[in-house]
Amino acid sequence: MILINLLPYREEKRKRRKTAFFAGLGLAALVGLGLAFAIYVLLQHLSSEQQRRNQYLSTEIERLDNQIKDIANLRSEIDALNSRQRAVEDLQTDRNTPVQLLNALAQHTPEGVYLTAIRQTDKVVTINGIAQTNERVAEFLRNISRNSEWLDKPELVEVKVANLSTSNRDQKRLFDFSMRVSIKEPVRESSGAASAPAAKKS
Repeated sequence: MILINLLPYREEKRKRRKTAFFAGLGLAALVGLGLAFAIYVLLQHLSSEQQRRNQYLSTEIERLDNQIKDIANLRSEIDALNSRQRAVEDLQTDRNTPVQLLNALAQHTPEGVYLTAIRQTDKVVTINGIAQTNERVAEFLRNISRNSEWLDKPELVEVKVANLSTSNRDQKRLFDFSMRVSIKEPVRESSGAASAPAAKKS
């Protein structure tokens, strides 16, 4: 027996296509929503990971800042200790300076030269005196510039004639002079070199 479909097949086909289209559209929407959700979850994960890294970096930076502050404090303490050590060394050196100065002047003052005044300002010493001749003053300058271990850079300020009256009312011609010299800086031994002999003695 032959069955004949008398319904309009074109409309039925159109309905099936429309149904398939909407079904595909719904499936595409579901796939799109799934992809969007997956991307959202991935972005949230990446964001949380980045925040965790940022928190770790902030913690490490804070720790390093504290270490830098500690190092700066240590450096300031070391500088303070070094300045105190230099102050003590300078005091020890300055304590011996007058003795060494007078000793050096006594060694290098030639005959016929008499010192009348000595004034020290920091590392510069002003010397006033009387000499029998100009050659004695020149010899005094040469002795300091060539042979002195503690004095350096002698500079003649002035020389003038000074007449000295004797007991016999005679006028004796002398030369009144003024000069400046610098005190040499002593060579300080390093702490390591100073501690080595102490270790050997012990």
